Amino acid sequence: MPYKILLAEDDPRLRDELKILLENALYQVIAPDAFDLIPQAAVTEKADLVLLDINLGDHSGFDICTRIRTQTDIPVIFLTCRSDSMDELTGMLKGADDYITKPLRPPLLLARIAAVLKRTAKASESRTLTQFSHKNATLDTAACRLYFNGQTAELTKTEMKILHLLFTHAGAFVPREDLIEYLWENHIFLDDNTLSVHVTRLRDKLRSVQLNDFIETKRGVGYRI
Repeated sequence: MPYKILLAEDDPRLRDELKILLENALYQVIAPDAFDLIPQAAVTEKADLVLLDINLGDHSGFDICTRIRTQTDIPVIFLTCRSDSMDELTGMLKGADDYITKPLRPPLLLARIAAVLKRTAKASESRTLTQFSHKNATLDTAACRLYFNGQTAELTKTEMKILHLLFTHAGAFVPREDLIEYLWENHIFLDDNTLSVHVTRLRDKLRSVQLNDFIETKRGVGYRI
């Protein structure tokens, strides 16, 4: 069965061109011309990936991505003419899996879509175990939650993936490069500071459930729990 892609693009001409391109690449495409129900459609249509413009008339792609992330971990790729590095960082912090700027180059777009789908399919296949425990803390990857002493910390997809890699290597330092590769693979446009931002926010959440100093940093080596 072909992968199903939900396309949110407000330029009718570009939307039609992308739909034809994707269908010729043997994807099934849903391309609505209204965008307020995109998060619900991602779930109800059982889409495998969302292609999401940032500027969608009265709607913000950033806000839509945030709403998608509250309902599903379906991969999201931003397609946008906004090439500012802060927009890229915002997109990734909102939970996007990739960020592609216009004008689009069809071969590169198809390659990036295929890479994201391959990565997320591999992750879902390997995630047969969904709960991990260490130092009386339990990570539930299916629910994106961490439990400790009767308290719960709600995690973003990226925060969950950081903890997942640390839990599966508990007691050993995980190099920053390995975490970056695990989270974003070949997204060479990402600033190295992006990982630090995620870890800082994750530590704040851990402290909120009294897990202080749970993540240890060793300069030049990496992180461990």
